[in-house]
Amino acid sequence: MIYAAATHPVRVGNLVIGGSHPVVIQSMTNTDTLDTAATVAQCQRLFDAGCQMVRITAPGLKEARNLEDIKNQLHQKGYTGPLVADIHFLPEAALMAASIVEKIRINPGNYCDRNRGKTEFSPAEQAAERERIAERLSPLVEVCRQHGTAIRVGVNQGSLSERLVSLYGNTPRAMVESALEFIGIFEKLRFDQLVISMKSSRVQLMNQATRMLWDRMRQNGKIYPLHIGVTEAGDGEDARVISAIGIGSLLTDGIGHTIRVSLTEAPENEVPVAQSIVQAAEYLQSMPETERDGLVIRYAAQGKMLAEAKDGTVQEETNREANIVKNKEFARILTAVRWGRLMLRGQKEGFRLEGDLFSEEEKKRLIDDIFHAAGLRSHKTRFIACPSCGRTKYDIQSVLAQVKARFPNYPNLTLAVMGCIVNGPGEMADADYGYIGCGNGQVNLYRKGKLVKSHIPEDKALDELEALLSLGEGL
Repeated sequence: MIYAAATHPVRVGNLVIGGSHPVVIQSMTNTDTLDTAATVAQCQRLFDAGCQMVRITAPGLKEARNLEDIKNQLHQKGYTGPLVADIHFLPEAALMAASIVEKIRINPGNYCDRNRGKTEFSPAEQAAERERIAERLSPLVEVCRQHGTAIRVGVNQGSLSERLVSLYGNTPRAMVESALEFIGIFEKLRFDQLVISMKSSRVQLMNQATRMLWDRMRQNGKIYPLHIGVTEAGDGEDARVISAIGIGSLLTDGIGHTIRVSLTEAPENEVPVAQSIVQAAEYLQSMPETERDGLVIRYAAQGKMLAEAKDGTVQEETNREANIVKNKEFARILTAVRWGRLMLRGQKEGFRLEGDLFSEEEKKRLIDDIFHAAGLRSHKTRFIACPSCGRTKYDIQSVLAQVKARFPNYPNLTLAVMGCIVNGPGEMADADYGYIGCGNGQVNLYRKGKLVKSHIPEDKALDELEALLSLGEGL
């Protein structure tokens, strides 16, 4: 991978993220962290699939403490890849986890003052809150420094502080300011083992925020390594196209040092997709710029390219795609990375897919799906779905399949299917309707980020959602 600029290297266990080191592929378990056997087994499957780093949710002290048993069992089985603790609302869990695993992920929104309904903050109030954040982070920094633990500052569009939203709106600028604020606090605490991420379910917003942060860090003279991913991408081909555009467009331009593809599927399914995105980005980096930005792509079955000669005959053509494209799945990812990057830059027409690898119907669907994922067209429902973790309250994979089958063709409509009420309401904030598991076989329904129906039995929830859609209230 060719990076756009030199970055600060961060050691995470036996890996280094940033510098000139290769892109690190990671994923996250979806087991109950207190179920040690299940979590260890899933970590093994992920490492065996080629995952280099595994994140595990630690919402409470019991889960954080159990990370030690999980890590010990993995080491006994010969698996020494770094583990990352995903921390949410409990700083005490972060302190516990930081003494065990190689990296922890914190959300700046959870270290800021709780929402108080304020819309204006004086300079003195802003400074006071930054001081409170520093006080909350100081014990964590000491533990991380003592144990050599890295920290990921995971900014999420759905959980920005009330103060920053009041200043900048719920925008990429607010996300960037949140990241820079935390970087500044950590640097004042003399801690720089940081990885930064800018997460959103919208490709355009994530892309814009990440590029803006990259530029600001470069201007400030120190670029921290970036974790790249599109959060709540969903499942199936749509999720792969969305992830390819969001992650691949940045990697192709030399931005990003570790990636995670978030699929609402078995976690090990994420790894080959991530590997293909990295391969596609490296391939595009090797091309001359004029070829890389081409609007016509030609694929042929059997890995052979066909070209029409001047006399009208069809001849075999040897070129780059013929050597790298081996199947339709990789061809989709490569096409999404190549064209999605151009679409995010403003290119809106002229794309043409040729050759006999895809049928005419498949060509049209792929091009439509890339336009859809890039936010330039809407020909069907847009689905947001979290990949699930140990907090998920129901079988989100089967529920997502049911929701997609029931509501497939609603252009300009966004439906969110989320696993729990901890992060769900915030992370699906831009969805028109949200379907969130709340435990005990029950579901909460949201409209425009507001709870409208709660504790609905799962067997009635789809009917209730359809009733809300038929009313179309608030849209």
